[in-house]
Amino acid sequence: MSYVGPEFDPPQPERREGPGRFRRGPVVALAALVSGALLGWVAYEAVGSSGGPGSTGGSAGGPGSSTAAERSATSGTSSPASSSSPSGKSPSPSSSAGDDGKGADLPAASGPLKGKVIVIDPGHNPGNFRHASEINRKVNIGTNWKECDTTGTATNGGYAEARFTLDVAHRLRALLRQQGATVKLTHDDGSPSWGPCVDERARIGNSAHADAAISIHADGSAPGNRGFHVILPAAVHSGAADTRPIAAASHDLGASIAGNFVRVTGEAPSNYIGGGTGLVTRKDLGGLNLSTVPKVFIECGNMRDSKDAALLTSGAWRQKAAEGISEGIVSFLRG
Repeated sequence: MSYVGPEFDPPQPERREGPGRFRRGPVVALAALVSGALLGWVAYEAVGSSGGPGSTGGSAGGPGSSTAAERSATSGTSSPASSSSPSGKSPSPSSSAGDDGKGADLPAASGPLKGKVIVIDPGHNPGNFRHASEINRKVNIGTNWKECDTTGTATNGGYAEARFTLDVAHRLRALLRQQGATVKLTHDDGSPSWGPCVDERARIGNSAHADAAISIHADGSAPGNRGFHVILPAAVHSGAADTRPIAAASHDLGASIAGNFVRVTGEAPSNYIGGGTGLVTRKDLGGLNLSTVPKVFIECGNMRDSKDAALLTSGAWRQKAAEGISEGIVSFLRG
């Protein structure tokens, strides 16, 4: 998701978070996890420089492991083209062996999350570009009015953010169901054909009485800007928006996801927003402002940077992303 769009105002120049911005406990835990992931970051740098992650087998979540891709599945693994290809374009998406969870509308398994409800919001919709008038309609997000939705961003090679978010959502759904959770998606494989609008995405989580909700995205920032960040809701009280009851729990959810995302994927926190914490608080997102359940957004990387794009287009890496998010949600819900 690009910051140039109806859901995002351009970020202010980066500055270090002041004392007291976040509660001490989660930040200390996140810092420890970041330190523990330094070896993973070295692997991440090596992967980005070579144009794609390794395809060798390994344990789930290890920086060099190759597991099922997030939104697509085949019987083999193929590495994306090198980011230094003569065309200069980002690689096309690849997939790897495993189950991405597509079409897996099965009852939740028995497990530690039995009885828990989780809502996954795949950012944007592949059909949005066909419905410009519908997605440009303004909706009330509490603090102001914004467009219903946007088309999202894409890699230089044309891999759309909306495809990425659905792929990761399918993988994440499969992982959470294995833990016993009931999982709902805000949209899936063309239903609905566009949207939903950002206010409706929030209502879906609210109506489900979700124990946790997450909106999956990838950023569209400038080349050279790399890494992930988790967006937390500010304590907003304006119009229909009142996040005060969920702000603290959402922070805990976001910190847990950020720490586990670092550990499992080896990807470092954003180098262009969040002051190196991987956490950003915002009050301009309808999907957060209108939520009454703990909810965060995650920008898994920057699609317009060739090194990040090499990861985002890799099915094996997308599986790691889903695993990192899943483990963060499980840790949050199990307390």
